[in-house]
Amino acid sequence: MKSMVKAAEAAILNGIGKDVEIKGNISVRSLQSERPPVDKLLQQVKNIIGISSGKGGVGKSTVADNLAVALAKHGYKVCLLDADISGSSIPKMFQVEDARPYAEKIEGRNMIVPVEKYGVKLLPIGFFVDPDQPTLWRGGMASNALKQLINDVVWEELDYFLIDLPPGTSDIHLTVMQTLTMTGAVV
Repeated sequence: MKSMVKAAEAAILNGIGKDVEIKGNISVRSLQSERPPVDKLLQQVKNIIGISSGKGGVGKSTVADNLAVALAKHGYKVCLLDADISGSSIPKMFQVEDARPYAEKIEGRNMIVPVEKYGVKLLPIGFFVDPDQPTLWRGGMASNALKQLINDVVWEELDYFLIDLPPGTSDIHLTVMQTLTMTGAVV
């Protein structure tokens, strides 16, 4: 940690100039310990991988879909969550636009049962919004919708939980990073 503080001080002095006097202390804290524990429902998931890009229309969803199907064909248990609220493409790419997940009452809670195709459990947010209506969810609405998708689903043991993220950086990205322990990312 001390080397990080020294590096930060050096960067400030080099970037702004030698005329700057650094008063006080620069402190570094680990955010890893502040993250909430992974929800007990996701403890059955071995690997959580985000698929992301800073730009839309570059093939993120195609990569996510193909990765999910390839992993399933190799015998892994896979779920693909499409977290792109305004441009969910999984229903179209998997040809399940008319499919709808259903709810099952488990221990007094209505839990969502994902649609399955090609051996992949599919949970696109596009199943829960009208594709003919513009969707503008920001901040808490987007974060809560994503958390609900993650927490209110019947999860079995999964080898891979893939998250197809929206383009750029948004509240969805922050929610994913703050609530889940990612094992990897495809950027």
